[in-house]
Amino acid sequence: LFQQIANGLVNVKEGDPEIDMVLKIESTRYLESDPALVNRLLRDVKGKKNIMVFNDEAHHAYRVKVERPEEWEEMDGEDRDAWLSDKTEATIWVDGLDRIHKLRGINACIDLSATPYFLNRVGQEANRPFPWVVSDFGLIDAIESGLVKIPQLAIRDNTGSDIPGYFNIWEWIMQPGRLTARERGGSRASPKPEAILKWAHTPIAMLGGLWEKTLAEWQESVDEKRPPVFILVCKNTALANVIHDWLANGICPVGIPPAKLDGFRNTSDKNHTIVVHSKVVDETDDGTSKGDENRWMRFTLDTVGKLDWPRDTMGRDMMPPGFLELAEKLERPMHPPGRDVRCIVSVAMLTEGWDCNTVTHVVGLRPFQSQLLCEQVVGRALRRASYETDENGLMREEVAKVFGVPFQLIPFKANSAGSPPPAPKRHHVRSMPEKAKLEISFPRVEGYAQEVRNRITLDWDKVPSLSLDPLNIPPEVEMKGMSFSDDGRPSLLGPGKISGASLREFREKRRVQELVFEAAASLTREYRSQNRCEIPVASLFPQIAKLVHEYVQTRVTVKEPADLKDLFLSPYYGWLVEILREYLQGDTTAGEAPELPLLEQSRGAGSTSDVDFWTGKDVREVVNSHLNYVVADTKQWEQSAAYLIDTHPRVEAFVKNAGLGFGIPYFNNGEPHEFIPDFVIRFKDRENFHLILETKGYDKLRDIKESAAKRWCAAVNHHGGFGTWEFKMVDGPAKVIPALR
Repeated sequence: LFQQIANGLVNVKEGDPEIDMVLKIESTRYLESDPALVNRLLRDVKGKKNIMVFNDEAHHAYRVKVERPEEWEEMDGEDRDAWLSDKTEATIWVDGLDRIHKLRGINACIDLSATPYFLNRVGQEANRPFPWVVSDFGLIDAIESGLVKIPQLAIRDNTGSDIPGYFNIWEWIMQPGRLTARERGGSRASPKPEAILKWAHTPIAMLGGLWEKTLAEWQESVDEKRPPVFILVCKNTALANVIHDWLANGICPVGIPPAKLDGFRNTSDKNHTIVVHSKVVDETDDGTSKGDENRWMRFTLDTVGKLDWPRDTMGRDMMPPGFLELAEKLERPMHPPGRDVRCIVSVAMLTEGWDCNTVTHVVGLRPFQSQLLCEQVVGRALRRASYETDENGLMREEVAKVFGVPFQLIPFKANSAGSPPPAPKRHHVRSMPEKAKLEISFPRVEGYAQEVRNRITLDWDKVPSLSLDPLNIPPEVEMKGMSFSDDGRPSLLGPGKISGASLREFREKRRVQELVFEAAASLTREYRSQNRCEIPVASLFPQIAKLVHEYVQTRVTVKEPADLKDLFLSPYYGWLVEILREYLQGDTTAGEAPELPLLEQSRGAGSTSDVDFWTGKDVREVVNSHLNYVVADTKQWEQSAAYLIDTHPRVEAFVKNAGLGFGIPYFNNGEPHEFIPDFVIRFKDRENFHLILETKGYDKLRDIKESAAKRWCAAVNHHGGFGTWEFKMVDGPAKVIPALR
């Protein structure tokens, strides 16, 4: 900023740049005229006209007929930004060609692309091949010709599902029943990063074990001294940061055990795992990056898989322009900065032209709406490490193992016969900025902990067992190369060998006693971090460790092909800790110990301002709510209750709990569940007081849910930082008004 001010590029209107954190500045930007653009781009061809253009990476160069997609109103902010970015990416080059054609004339354009599809959701036929394709040598041809590695995808697992879960990890995680409402968050919010990692732990561990095996083989090889590279492609920055900290620095979210992939851990002098955010990739790709660390990341990415710099005829290192000066400025080593990289956690799809040829494993942890994106992500792993031939003139087989990138042969849906049925009427439910004073916020409670004074024990009469079920989380997967059925899906039949992926490599390095130690240590840290546990660590840890060991040996049931050591993996590990946390008890002889809520750390408190979604359910307009509608899940009860609440003189603000992400945790039959109450109400005459109201007919879990809600209120009230909360359950609209008195 100071340099721009000194050069006259920025004029400070308000504030002192030496003191103030916020300044009001003015700058002038100039548009490049058509003649200036043409002269700059075509300076080497002088004044020549009637040009032929070759468009490389031509899937970024076409005209878009639609201004916005049909589902624009249903898209969240992140999806809208992605669509606008894709549109800019698709049209900016064509706009430049139009300006050249106007002044010089373009006779013909020849498009070259490995993925000739309209970008996701952008264009008149999103995700379909360009209709002007005249010659195609596709990915399948390249694989069959041996020009690239063979990508092996999940083809079958032990659950017997038609599509194995790890073929599309994101879709598998987002299936109903896996994430709770709290973990999904409000409709505008992305799923909780820790919840995604909780379910992705097993596939990451499975491929991570195979990566460690590959690393050991390469280290023993005479021909290959570089490390294999593992790539994780994430949905957003928050998820990427959580996974990077977990793998690289051993920072474990609550309920998730250490990764135990030591080859990915960063050290004081080597970064084995790096995180690459989309902004860094975009800035360094177009040359607009101004930060030294971003420029260093570009050099790091460009040198992954390179042990040394190339040398000139005099034996001198041939470093890229600007590297030497930047390395000296940052006091970094002079060797290629990507030399030691073994794992890349990426938000953006790594740029075209990235020529690392040591990628062996890929995990996708994001939604894939287009086959273009699938091909681009898989393509980052397909560059061969060697093109040398054997005595028969053939190249040896190289493979890349891929989880979570749902590549299919046919990248478009077939047109269905007949007219589609009319779309149901949909309502846009959202918070209203002009009603911000009616905003309601709430704490996100993940569990509870008790104050402990002298000794700790486990309620053995009530504590449930824990089942390791391979039908829920597959521990065995079969993988196969690109062999497809008639409908374009990967097939078990056809040419190519089948390879297995399991947890065998992961389990071989674990001992059950190590698990007991880690779980006991985690629970001990939780109790001590509350500053309300009076037992010294030296006394508390042995007590908890003994209880954990006894529980694991007597209350954990294992269904083959699962194994007791699978407790090292989430979500089993988290469930183990949650059950123990739920049923650990303080010394009741010293008096009843009040509970405290365990609050989610990553997202903070929830709020009605997060609500923004579309629904086909019945809705009602309301006055005293931050939202524009109440969404009803009943034919009459909730509609009637909403009217009575909205018109009651005591009510200041209320919200129907739909798309809000407010849930109350509880256990039933040894498994964690979540109770979603109907309404949250704030009153005019009681400051910072909230009533949670549930209108409930027959429910066999009524007593359990009511007990869970009252427990939630008691813990939050004891915390003291969120006001006062109370819960009431009524069995019909007639009981609503008495409950509000």
